[in-house]
Amino acid sequence: MRHFNVKRIALSATTGIAALLFCPQPASAATDHYPREEVFQLTAQQTQGNFIDVDGSSGPSQGDEFVVTGNLFRGTIPVGTYSQVCTLTRTAPNDEADLQCAADLALPLGQITVQGRFTITSAGPGNIDLAITGGTGRYRTAHGHIQATNVSDTETNLTVHLIR
Repeated sequence: MRHFNVKRIALSATTGIAALLFCPQPASAATDHYPREEVFQLTAQQTQGNFIDVDGSSGPSQGDEFVVTGNLFRGTIPVGTYSQVCTLTRTAPNDEADLQCAADLALPLGQITVQGRFTITSAGPGNIDLAITGGTGRYRTAHGHIQATNVSDTETNLTVHLIR
């Protein structure tokens, strides 16, 4: 069995998830009343992270949590912050685990909330694709999804598919 650091992998994965969601887009002149999708890129940079071991065991166990916060950037311009809590919901042989995460992206014009589950292995997180579950302000009717790609332990590139 290969050994992996679930804390390091999960913290880097959660960084990206939260960042996926927030950056104001210029309003487009839509002529119809159908929802439109805005796709944009963000970078999430983790500034704090903590692992909470609920049962004191030496390895990952069901119920352990990762709490992460950081800054959101569009290119090199700071556009907001994010906070995220992920709970380890499943451990499996072969160094595999599932995380259930809830996050909020705080942007100047409102907040976006995100939720979902993804799998991590010794190779890192698998596909990270989370649902946009709502928002406030400019994002009060938000839905869609975000995709995250980890660049490092503390930086994640996000592709936001925002429908309003």
